[in-house]
Amino acid sequence: MFTKMKNSSIGFLAIFFLILAAAGALLGSSFFPFFRWYLLLLVIGAGFFPLTRILFAAFRDGGWLFSRVIGLAAGGYAVWVLGLADILRFTGRRALVVTLIFIGVCWVLFMLKPVKKKMDINLIIAEEVLFFGLFVFWSYLIGFRPQASGTEKFMDYGFMAAMYRSTSLPAKDIWYGTDAINYYYGGQYFGVYLGKMCGVGVSYAYNIYRAMIAALGFALPFSIVRQMAFDRMEDRPHAGAWAAAGGLIGGAAVSLAGNGHYVIYGIFGKPLGLPMPDGRDYYWFADSTRYIGYNPVNTADRTIHEFPSYSFILGDVHAHMCNIIFVLTVVALLYAWICTGWENCTGRAGRENCTGRERGYLPDARFLSAAALIGMFQWTNFWDYVIYLTVAFFCIIFHALNSSCRSRKKRTVSAVYHTAVLAVLSTVTSLPFRLQFQSPVSGVAFCRTHTPLYQLLILWGFPFVVFLLLIVTAVGNYRKKMPGAISGGRNGREGTAEDAGENPGYFRTTPLPDHFALILGLCAFGLVLVPEIVYVRDIYESSGYPRSNTMFKMTYQAFILYGMMMAYAVICFLASRQRLRRIAGIAAAVFFGLTLGYFPVSVRQFMGNIFRYKNYQGLDATSFLESSYPADAGAIQWLNENVPGQPVVLEADGDSYSTACRVSAMTGLPTVLGWYVHEWLWRSDPEDLNQRSADIETIYTSDDAEEVRSLIEKYGISYIFVGSEEYAKYGTVNTEGIAELGEVVYSSNGTFIVKTAEG
Repeated sequence: MFTKMKNSSIGFLAIFFLILAAAGALLGSSFFPFFRWYLLLLVIGAGFFPLTRILFAAFRDGGWLFSRVIGLAAGGYAVWVLGLADILRFTGRRALVVTLIFIGVCWVLFMLKPVKKKMDINLIIAEEVLFFGLFVFWSYLIGFRPQASGTEKFMDYGFMAAMYRSTSLPAKDIWYGTDAINYYYGGQYFGVYLGKMCGVGVSYAYNIYRAMIAALGFALPFSIVRQMAFDRMEDRPHAGAWAAAGGLIGGAAVSLAGNGHYVIYGIFGKPLGLPMPDGRDYYWFADSTRYIGYNPVNTADRTIHEFPSYSFILGDVHAHMCNIIFVLTVVALLYAWICTGWENCTGRAGRENCTGRERGYLPDARFLSAAALIGMFQWTNFWDYVIYLTVAFFCIIFHALNSSCRSRKKRTVSAVYHTAVLAVLSTVTSLPFRLQFQSPVSGVAFCRTHTPLYQLLILWGFPFVVFLLLIVTAVGNYRKKMPGAISGGRNGREGTAEDAGENPGYFRTTPLPDHFALILGLCAFGLVLVPEIVYVRDIYESSGYPRSNTMFKMTYQAFILYGMMMAYAVICFLASRQRLRRIAGIAAAVFFGLTLGYFPVSVRQFMGNIFRYKNYQGLDATSFLESSYPADAGAIQWLNENVPGQPVVLEADGDSYSTACRVSAMTGLPTVLGWYVHEWLWRSDPEDLNQRSADIETIYTSDDAEEVRSLIEKYGISYIFVGSEEYAKYGTVNTEGIAELGEVVYSSNGTFIVKTAEG
């Protein structure tokens, strides 16, 4: 046995080094920043593994893949709080010192703490190889379209660039230079935190961080679903192989698959003669995210229903995408928590030997960790805060109902107590952010428009049917508090009524992973249903997008939760001894296989031919400047090389999702006003924005030197940038008057920069 394990480890390590060699050949000059980033992740993962192994004692891998996310969250959060309190300057060296201190504490406090369950070393090595291979794969794909330009990339890159420049937190808002960022910027912050520590500049960090999230977006669901499937089939032949297959389906379902829209319209659309948006005769990969309100057109109710695969390909390092790795960690912690409660309190002997912690009097470390991470979501992606409070609450109810250690009264007390702990701890964790954040939300309203049923079925019919099949399976196993057939463990092994104790759990006749999958499916169903009932009001309400943001953020998480539920259910059906379940599993696996076709189609449409290596451009997100802004690229580069900190640089303001504000976005230097609609959403003060826009035009066009100087002083403008966008927007720019406002520090091909007296 030992020889077999040793040979497996050697085989996995050989694969690792083959992937490493391929990365060196494929990534070119981008390999060195990529590999520095990977080594830092490896150090963080190994450093926090003693803690993670305790939190994930129920996992055969000890939570290895989650250790780097736990470390990222703990170290990054600590550095952020110390930065907000002006105790610590946000530099790479100081962040690294804080992180190493945390690692030292983890090893001193937790390394020698006994963990009953043995780890599977081969599994850990295999998971590391899987993650590394995916990290290389996504870095290679991204290199075919690395530009931080288009959609919301200017905003995301600009946030990261601003935090790279700033040694204090929060950084200034790049598009509202007199104030700090008023948005949940935590996701971008963690990319900067990693980049600063490993010495990778923002132009590479943007895309490497994006690749890391996509790789973990597969690897983390793999670990969760693999563990759930193994717990379900532990006593079955080839349990490890079935579990690994389930994990692979889970990873693919969350990070690579499309939705049902792709299957219906992308595969069968032409044969069935289905209409495409805008009169097109072909499917475009974004169609699956813009269906309700677009095909057929409904100008009063245009919505968004994105999913991770689309996000990873599109490349906006936005809040909903950055937070994927943290929400998956919360899901894993909640599963580990209810696993521990299930095992510790099984049977009369267990009830008699339970400690206070196991009886529910003290919160478990897994639960506390999940609650703290959920609180952090107010800073990383506020929508996920509400969503995962709900998921955690369902887990609390399940945990309370299923302990044979408690009477009905104690179950109620436990549920109330854990809910209070969740509310308090998540509130405390989010407090540093909420103290300096002004919410742009203006309330909740009932929906006046609703999605046609056939469109809901096209988008969500497949996972919903799998969910129903899983419910039917669970109901078949369920016998509420019936003696003689009480489950004695996670995989549903039967025991006796005496073993179950006087107060057996309510659902112990069904395997624990089935219940957890049902919780995920139920929450996902609710997230799809909520935007049909209510929506969060924002500035888009009056322009034909009333529930767009609500549906976007809720169904995004529904896709993730449904993906893991569906993967678990499919592998259980396929492994079942019952013929009907196997048939259902085969049918579901076939349909799921069709959804995976979305990924190669989308890659080809957005990134081109990835098999033509000469098209590979590397991971520099600013490589487009020379071609897109030939007159301004040199001036932007001059600012990056010569201007430290975050002084205000004036440039022309512009519309959201446009090419305007390229200076602030590509340098992280704040300007007076940037993308109008975004700032309207964040600040809810259009009158102020209109005044700023008028003042900017005055500075560029007015002949009144005194008025211009007063405006420069009003906004604290240190530099004035005059280039292609300014000439295009204002027509006649008073170049002579602007040049006289200070020192011309850069001039080339009509583009020039003036350093004012404020600078």
